[in-house]
Amino acid sequence: MTDSRLHAQLTFLLEIDRLKRVLRRTSLVGGDRRENSAEHSWHLAVMALVLAEYANEPVDLLHTLKLLLVHDIVEIDAGDTFAYDVQANLDKEVREQAAADRIFGLLPAEQCEEFRTLWEEFDARQTPEARFANALDRMMPSLQNYENAGGTWHSAGVDLPAVLDRLQPIDDGSHALWRYVETMLADAVARGMIRR
Repeated sequence: MTDSRLHAQLTFLLEIDRLKRVLRRTSLVGGDRRENSAEHSWHLAVMALVLAEYANEPVDLLHTLKLLLVHDIVEIDAGDTFAYDVQANLDKEVREQAAADRIFGLLPAEQCEEFRTLWEEFDARQTPEARFANALDRMMPSLQNYENAGGTWHSAGVDLPAVLDRLQPIDDGSHALWRYVETMLADAVARGMIRR
């Protein structure tokens, strides 16, 4: 190939196909198998399209979609770190930074910078779009766990304080979605899906 820019872009696009192989701990609704990180990112993008009206602040929907589609690409190298695994979270940032260097580095320079900036923005949660995107990222697995009779909350023996700590940032992105999650969690505790 003679076009090095196109070659770099296609190399990146083929590389991110590997995200489909990264299994998350969360099962699909119905529990027949674990979801992969690519499915998770797609589902969050659709959530943003459907639920944008519930963001606490007006959000640029296209920008929010970009954040959601880029945020887990680093899992190709770093793996999906289970939110409630304290030990695995100790070196998560180091693993993900190295993954971002390698994977985004496959792109032409300005796209590398754009994707890296989006990924960092998502984690920093300083913009309305990042706060809303993070709210969705935390809410979807909780919906799946609830629909799967506790899912990873139950199988990992997670207690309510840990779940609340993980999910509280939903309120930063959407008060309405947080109120829904609070009601759902109360029912999950009453039904024995989450330990007190």
